[in-house]
Amino acid sequence: MKKIAFLFPGQGSQAVGMGKDLFQEYDVVREIFDAADDIAGTHISKYCFNGPMETLTETVNLQPAVTAVNLACLTAIQRAGIDCAFSAGHSLGEYSALKAANVLSMADTLRLVFRRGELMHREATRFKGAMSAVVGLDIEAVNQLVEENPTSGVVSVANHNSAEQIVITGSPEAVAAVSAAAKSKGARAIPLKVSGAWHSDLIKGAEAEFGAFLMTIPFASPTHPVIHNVTADSCSDADAIRQLMARQLCSPVRWYDTVCRLVEEAVTVFVEVGPGKVLAGLLKKIVPADYACQVYNVSNLKSLETLSKALA
Repeated sequence: MKKIAFLFPGQGSQAVGMGKDLFQEYDVVREIFDAADDIAGTHISKYCFNGPMETLTETVNLQPAVTAVNLACLTAIQRAGIDCAFSAGHSLGEYSALKAANVLSMADTLRLVFRRGELMHREATRFKGAMSAVVGLDIEAVNQLVEENPTSGVVSVANHNSAEQIVITGSPEAVAAVSAAAKSKGARAIPLKVSGAWHSDLIKGAEAEFGAFLMTIPFASPTHPVIHNVTADSCSDADAIRQLMARQLCSPVRWYDTVCRLVEEAVTVFVEVGPGKVLAGLLKKIVPADYACQVYNVSNLKSLETLSKALA
């Protein structure tokens, strides 16, 4: 039996038109989008299918939008009789991974990401932030540059995406200073189009409220292991998972370690479940060249058909 892992993308994977053909094909997918519209109190489905991109990419809309599409893709895959041995999600995508493992219900997954988006948006309007992708240095080197940051501004690692692709986050002047230091060491530093300093202390003001909201949501023990962003490990206790999700808001996303863990677990089929191909791109950078595996992306009916035929 091939070991399959479902990987769920987060912010940055969105595109206008995402999820539309699945919405037209499945009644159950229409229910997901209806729930997203109701919970967010706005036209999440319309923004997904028709844009405009500026409205779709507002954090408060984007988090339920990407999650609704992830869950639509997951539902379509499961209806095709395909299930996974492991799941993981990149930042926002971790909530979809929890739904895949039946830790959360569909409605509660959408409630959590909508509240998360609201609180993150609020903090981003209070504290101007920036993020930059440093390419060409390893995590130790980037951590050292962060520690040696010459400004008094907040800066930290947000995402350890691959061995030498590390996203830094914080106040604009501090991110610029660390980016300049990285360039002086021969790395590239690419500013990211984001509206806040995600996974940094600049959104710490949301942590207590989001933690309190998490306490109102029922969590169950997972039906398969979820590899978590905070620890790059699995956890079987529902309350401990809730605590991990509270910490996830301001902690680094250990994606490189997550994929390495899935390789250690002998996963040979990776399926990116949701819009875009960001995670498939990172897999190519992380998985050893001599490791035999297959990588798929399911974002629409055509790609679902490709996966179904491959696994038949």
